[in-house]
Amino acid sequence: MTKSQETTTTNGDIKAGVILRVTGPLVRASGMSEARLYEVVKISDEKLLGEIIELHGDVAAIQVYEETAGVGPGDVVYRTGRTMSVALAPGLLESIYDGVQRPLQKIEAAAGNCFIKRGIEAEAVDTKKKWKFTPVAKAGDTVIAGDVLGVVQETSLILHKIMVPPEKGGVVVSVQSGEFTVTEEIASLKNSDGNIDSIAMLQYWPIRKARPKQSKIFPTEPLRTGGRSIDTFFPIAKGGAGCIPGPFGAGKTVTQQSIAKYCDAQIIVYIGCGERGNEMTEVLSEFPHLIDPNTGEALMKRTILIANTSNMPVAAREASVYTGITIAEYYRDMGYNVALMADSTSRWAEAMREISGRLEEMPGEEGYPAYLSSRTAEFYERAGIVKTLGSEGRTGSLTVIGAVSPPGGDLSEPVSQATLRVTKTFWSLDSDLAYKKHFPSINWLISYSLYAPNFEKFWKEEVAEDFSEVRKAAMTLLERESKLLEIVRLVGMESLSNNDRLILEVARMVREDFLFQNAFDKDDAYTPLERQYGILKSIITFFEVGQTVVNKPEFVYASFTAIPSFREVPKLKEKLDWKKADYQSFQDTVRAEISALTA
Repeated sequence: MTKSQETTTTNGDIKAGVILRVTGPLVRASGMSEARLYEVVKISDEKLLGEIIELHGDVAAIQVYEETAGVGPGDVVYRTGRTMSVALAPGLLESIYDGVQRPLQKIEAAAGNCFIKRGIEAEAVDTKKKWKFTPVAKAGDTVIAGDVLGVVQETSLILHKIMVPPEKGGVVVSVQSGEFTVTEEIASLKNSDGNIDSIAMLQYWPIRKARPKQSKIFPTEPLRTGGRSIDTFFPIAKGGAGCIPGPFGAGKTVTQQSIAKYCDAQIIVYIGCGERGNEMTEVLSEFPHLIDPNTGEALMKRTILIANTSNMPVAAREASVYTGITIAEYYRDMGYNVALMADSTSRWAEAMREISGRLEEMPGEEGYPAYLSSRTAEFYERAGIVKTLGSEGRTGSLTVIGAVSPPGGDLSEPVSQATLRVTKTFWSLDSDLAYKKHFPSINWLISYSLYAPNFEKFWKEEVAEDFSEVRKAAMTLLERESKLLEIVRLVGMESLSNNDRLILEVARMVREDFLFQNAFDKDDAYTPLERQYGILKSIITFFEVGQTVVNKPEFVYASFTAIPSFREVPKLKEKLDWKKADYQSFQDTVRAEISALTA
């Protein structure tokens, strides 16, 4: 179909091409010579949503984000003239979207049931609701991309900043005050060409293109999650990138949900990419009723959920992670600290593999496309703490945490390896620990954080002078315990010296009384960093003082495990009201009781 033969429908779509072949979610259509790569199209008279992912002459390969059953050769393809983009405006928070930003609650209301009809459309944000817009800029001001024109109180927790869109700027001709819908003009700018640009609260941004920023900033502050094994042993930076690989049942989803609930990010974007429907149902039903421990308000007031379950069209998985991270970047640009959870990126990679196979591309390792590593890197590189656009130079951060589901827990498979190359925090979940009901099942011998050296100053100033030393001492004990347990398996506990038995005992305390954490107990699920230090320092005190007496001739090991403070260690997690002085008093008691053993 030539350009002269194209016709425009009443809603502005262009009747452009004809379907040649349908292969599951992949459709090939001719007559698309005027189309662009990544342009959004609509398939057949049902107007199924799709996106052009390959062009050869006038033949386009289109990945369709809906079920293609019943679509066949000869059906019409409609061009929209726009790339796959997300709507950015007040009203995003508290929303639940599918992978292509269709609001599931509105779709349910329109469809009359909980099943998504093919071809159904719904506006990503409410275009009829009026928001109170309070201007910050005034007529005559010169503004650049990223400058704040005004603010809207989106929820009781978040002040939504209406910014000058990227690549725009000029002199403010007028700015309005009052209540407006997201599509109404709230300001107008005279650009360098002398033309007038109308600015509304609603903006669009292509999902595959990272939003611009002035510069990236070196991360020096950890994201506080309340998880003892994470915050103390394997911390992630605000603006960092981390991954959680683990086999089925090891606790990836629970760990991510716990971070989403308790971390000190101001905005949470949670993406369920290809996950089982029952797991996403738990998230969708639980999150709206959760109370944010940091503010006491409903958690959803600072949360956006994107649900693309395993029974939804596979192509939409590929879009869901880009939809989520683009929304996250938008709030980062306002100067907020944003945390994004992607569960799981393996399902995203599987979607890429399926589409690549249908495109008949040359497969790479295990059938994944050759560009798996570059796509993975592009995604995680959008994390960071940045100086945003705008003359005031706001600082915002985007932390990205992706779950990986390697088949059989094999970390040598391509998705895990591609992720490890571009993330600096690695929380390896262990099925053996999970079977022993030790949660979170983060294996302390395999996991690591390359951000830890960045936080030395933060820990010293904000927590304790010796935080790093206590942390390293605990990790060393766990490593030595692993070696000693091998000896015990061979020759038995009786062959160990008192010093070795002390190492095993204190390492057991670290494992059972510090690292073990119940995500479903509201008192145990979140531990402030200061309390984490107090508990761990108390445990390490047993080792430090024990070493001074353990080799004396009069020392009897059984008396060591019989002292009263030894039995109090498991209860330290329950001392929610303890302050620094309380922990110091307990440590003094430990010193006195152990020293008395050889007095």
